[in-house]
Amino acid sequence: MSSVAVIDYGMGNLHSIAKALQHAAPDVEVQITADADSIRAADRIVFPGVGAIRDCMQALTQSGLADVIKEISGAKPLLGICLGMQALLTVSEEHADTRCLDILPGRVVRFAEGLSDDSGNTLKIPHMGWNQVQQRPHPLWAGIPQCSRFYFVHSYYARPDDTALIAATTDYPDAFACALARNNIFAVQFHPEKSQAVGLQLLKNFLYWDGQIQ
Repeated sequence: MSSVAVIDYGMGNLHSIAKALQHAAPDVEVQITADADSIRAADRIVFPGVGAIRDCMQALTQSGLADVIKEISGAKPLLGICLGMQALLTVSEEHADTRCLDILPGRVVRFAEGLSDDSGNTLKIPHMGWNQVQQRPHPLWAGIPQCSRFYFVHSYYARPDDTALIAATTDYPDAFACALARNNIFAVQFHPEKSQAVGLQLLKNFLYWDGQIQ
């Protein structure tokens, strides 16, 4: 039986994610863990998170999990979710440039104030609710129709240094990167565990993914 470790560093609705993973692939062993050896031993890793990036990085550093994530990030399939995606980048504007894991080069930036849609309606921050996702080719989009709607809750978004890392975009009101991918890493700003059938399909794709792009 293959296994997936959900990294527990004290931030995120881990049980909701674990339940969604179990539903997506009942034959995969799902473990919520903060144990470095258990994370290393798993076939796949999920790196979730909600809240503030400064608290996230402090918890990861103090627990030693920052080094573990850097270690396994080049070794096996890794899925970053929401704050877990942002933490993979180099630095976040939140809390005056918080240093992140620097696994995917780029910055995390805040939505500008005073945004409005094409009709002149004010767009609220945080960006919260369902929004269409424009995919770029990647195995994790298998079985998910183009422009499917996923659930978002965030005030900051990823701006990678290399646009080749972008695996999907969402408009709010301009296009921003809502999924990043490189080799065995896939990371999303939205919450697949809250995104009904298409979210479960993405999780299922990840749980059977070998980490190869082709």
